[in-house]
Amino acid sequence: MDQHKEILIDGKHPLFDKTGMFYKEFASDYRQVRFISMLIVQKAPAEIKEINLLEQQISELIKNAVRHGNKKDPSKKVKVWASFSTNHAHLIVQDEGEGFQEIEKWNEFNRKRNECFETQNFEELENYFSYRTEKSTEEDGG
Repeated sequence: MDQHKEILIDGKHPLFDKTGMFYKEFASDYRQVRFISMLIVQKAPAEIKEINLLEQQISELIKNAVRHGNKKDPSKKVKVWASFSTNHAHLIVQDEGEGFQEIEKWNEFNRKRNECFETQNFEELENYFSYRTEKSTEEDGG
């Protein structure tokens, strides 16, 4: 079985190196999300810039920061760093929220979900569609 990815907190990890990345900071305002997403996509090379999926993914990351991290508080900021090449998109999105809590519980949930999928235990997989906590709302999905 392949090793599965886990959520880690390590500010010194190379993926968090912001050197040379495009940077944009803005207030937590849903009305700005699409504009900021389009602005960031314009930094991508032509080969991937026209892919609507890229803009949609960036938009979802930013909306997540506004909704879940900053709790839609317009006085809080979202910071985005981005770099692109023809074969990768590297984004760092930072909000002013409390961060991902109970990381080990989520990693265990994800490990079990992947195990069910790999062993084709689809009945058990139903228990792992969506990771939820006591803070989850109806808007929270998977």
